[in-house]
Amino acid sequence: MGLFVAQLLTGLANAAALFLVASGLSLIFGVTRIVNFAHGSLYMLGAYIGVVLMGILPGAVGFWGAILLSGLIVGVIGVIIEICVLRPVYRAPELFQLVATFGVILVIQDLALMIWGAEDRLGPRAPGLKSVVRILGEPVPQYDLALIAITPFLLAALWWFITKTRVGILVRAATQDREMVGALGVNQSWLFTGVFFLGAALAGLGGAIQLPKGGADLLMDLNIIAPVFVVVVVGGMGSIPGAFIAAVLISVLNVFGVAYLPQSTLFLMYVVMAVVLMVRPYGLLGREEKAGEHGQIGEPERPIRPAGPKVRLLVLGLIVVLALVPVFGSSFSQVLITDILIFCLFAMSLQFILAGGGLVSFGHAAFFGGGAYVAALLVTYTDTPMELAFLFAPLGAGLLALGIGWFCIRLSGVYFAMLTLAFSQLVWSLVFQWGDVTGGDDGLVNIWPSSWLSGTTAYYYFTLAFGIGGILVLRHIMHSPFGYALRAGRDSARQADATGIDVKKVQWAAFALAGAMAGLAGALFVFSKGSIFPNELDIAKSFDALIVVFLGGVKTLSGAVVGAAFMETIQDWLTRLEYWRLVLGLLIIAVVIIAPDGIVGSLRRLGEKVGLIREGESTR
Repeated sequence: MGLFVAQLLTGLANAAALFLVASGLSLIFGVTRIVNFAHGSLYMLGAYIGVVLMGILPGAVGFWGAILLSGLIVGVIGVIIEICVLRPVYRAPELFQLVATFGVILVIQDLALMIWGAEDRLGPRAPGLKSVVRILGEPVPQYDLALIAITPFLLAALWWFITKTRVGILVRAATQDREMVGALGVNQSWLFTGVFFLGAALAGLGGAIQLPKGGADLLMDLNIIAPVFVVVVVGGMGSIPGAFIAAVLISVLNVFGVAYLPQSTLFLMYVVMAVVLMVRPYGLLGREEKAGEHGQIGEPERPIRPAGPKVRLLVLGLIVVLALVPVFGSSFSQVLITDILIFCLFAMSLQFILAGGGLVSFGHAAFFGGGAYVAALLVTYTDTPMELAFLFAPLGAGLLALGIGWFCIRLSGVYFAMLTLAFSQLVWSLVFQWGDVTGGDDGLVNIWPSSWLSGTTAYYYFTLAFGIGGILVLRHIMHSPFGYALRAGRDSARQADATGIDVKKVQWAAFALAGAMAGLAGALFVFSKGSIFPNELDIAKSFDALIVVFLGGVKTLSGAVVGAAFMETIQDWLTRLEYWRLVLGLLIIAVVIIAPDGIVGSLRRLGEKVGLIREGESTR
């Protein structure tokens, strides 16, 4: 019994920092509708700044003062980020701000490396709270008990601020109806800035207050962001009490999972999130999202038309150039373009559901890696010929997408995105932990193509045919009646339903088709590399695809292809630099601010201005 109580208290103590960070993120999303993936970076900055201040300020007053000052300093940094990076893109395409926050992550990672170095920093012990208290015979750190006592007061202070102050009432009103708040004369820009300051300060407080338990390191931003998003979604986006309940629930379950079922720690919180969202689609205390409230979309979207003669000639010319690469280029250029084509097809499969159906998936890598593993498992355990394994890969990925989509399509917006992330992490954890079959972290190797495709040039043409063929098939489907029905459901689900379109079934079919095409890209990948590892299924792979889609142009059909080609081309050069994340992050932020329509959208506008493209002519 004593061990059970001690573990319960440890979980409650861990919930303190998680609640602070999650409540800040919940506030920011509730008012600005920004999916702020840089929130974990603000948490990391709070920890590093706290370590520095605690080394300067003496005694108990200095310790707790350092925590408060860390929160304030990080809040000011959040204001700078909001004004310089996010404010210019508030009217960018839906969820385009996600790319900007990812750029901020990269910039802060390298700035932290430059300032504090690569070594981990140990947090000081809290003065007066350095010993333990025995409860039922089990030792419990005094600092854990202090955190358990502090957390309800933090919740009460936030509740009082939100419900009893004028600023808090405005914040609460903005979470309910932002447009009405603006119509009443409230300066939304400064309201957003104030909320961002508060949310960032809470993240900084969370980073500083956990120092005696965990210290500071360069990976803590990525380690915290997934649990924070799970807490926010489980509690309900924009709900502070919901974030508190979910933080306690997730923290306590993680502690007991580590103690009694260690293998569950990789996926337990995602199982909780999936179950909650399937029972309560908007979280424990969340509310249903209104159509069109998720992000600002700027000008009305132009209809997607088939490419004009000029664009078709340009594409044909590009295909001819690619076909001539083995004649005039080197083996390295063939390998590089093979990688680019595979990534383009993967990104295009995501663009298909994002631009066509408005479905933002955070777990699309499950189908890319899933297709690769289907082919690899068939070759490894059944000696299936490469050609047959290659055909089964998109089929297996499509069936996986069909099953996952059955649950996810019921939701929308961030809740849909987070449920896809939950299922993706479940697939990743299955592959990672089922070492006897999948090889675990060691992956599967010696998955090579047949002898007639063993040469670099032969496989290059094979990838060229299936890569470009898959992209063109998706474009053709987008201009078919099915594609028009998919876009109708995206633009107005109610009107589409009224005309007889079964929106959910159309979206489900599109989700499965996109998964199959991602699986096709995965099959091309595994036979080009000869191996497959679990990292091809993780979150980072999904976000890579999201980033290139947004950079290329989320409202275009060719944005994924252009964005993927752009990123794959510069990646090899960038990674040679010492602080390549800083350069890439600044580049991403610059593109987001200067060209919010993406590369393709900006080129289209430029072509219209100089007369190369007529108004309304498609370049997509």
